[in-house]
Amino acid sequence: MNTAEKTGHIGRKISKIRELRGMKQEALAFAIGVSQQTISNIENSETIDDDKLQEIAKALGVSQEAIKNFSEENVINYFNFYDNSSSQGNNIGAFGVTNCTFNPLEKVIELYDEKEKLFERLLKAEQDKVAYLERLLDK
Repeated sequence: MNTAEKTGHIGRKISKIRELRGMKQEALAFAIGVSQQTISNIENSETIDDDKLQEIAKALGVSQEAIKNFSEENVINYFNFYDNSSSQGNNIGAFGVTNCTFNPLEKVIELYDEKEKLFERLLKAEQDKVAYLERLLDK
């Protein structure tokens, strides 16, 4: 158990949840309408007022209670993780055990493929534009 959990240091808990969500301080700051420096100060604070905590919780996609009760041991209660070890693909999260109907890794691969196709279409459009402009210059 680390110091954040022993002392109830709310700022460290916010920081850890933000990091688990893959969010930078700048993104969180933008989401709640403050500066990155303000987020840094919040993450170094042992306490935070309930209104600000509510805004941060909403931006992070968790409840205030999830932030207040956060510990690394309980992280599975607040964030959904895909369990590939079972044949059914159970998903253990804040609402108990649910049946996961897709493999998240496949979704990531699909998104990558879609982005790659989009890039190819954009590149083709730029190449067509250059060819068109070259034809105009030749005339």
